[in-house]
Amino acid sequence: MPNINSKICSYITKEWLFPWLKEGKSQSAFANRYNIDESTVRKIKGTKEYRIPVETLNRICEAKGLKLSEFFKLVGL
Repeated sequence: MPNINSKICSYITKEWLFPWLKEGKSQSAFANRYNIDESTVRKIKGTKEYRIPVETLNRICEAKGLKLSEFFKLVGL
């Protein structure tokens, strides 16, 4: 089973970040929209495993209008 952090970051990258970028929007705009630093976006999409803090995940979920429990269901956790 993949690491929980890898699953979370992979989901955010594939389902939210890549579609955002495909619309021609910037990574910086994504960070602003989801109330996180751009460096955090780079860590989330990076190849090195990122241990995403719960606070960061919560900020992203709040900006998406999701509860953490709903996010974990989406990810399959």
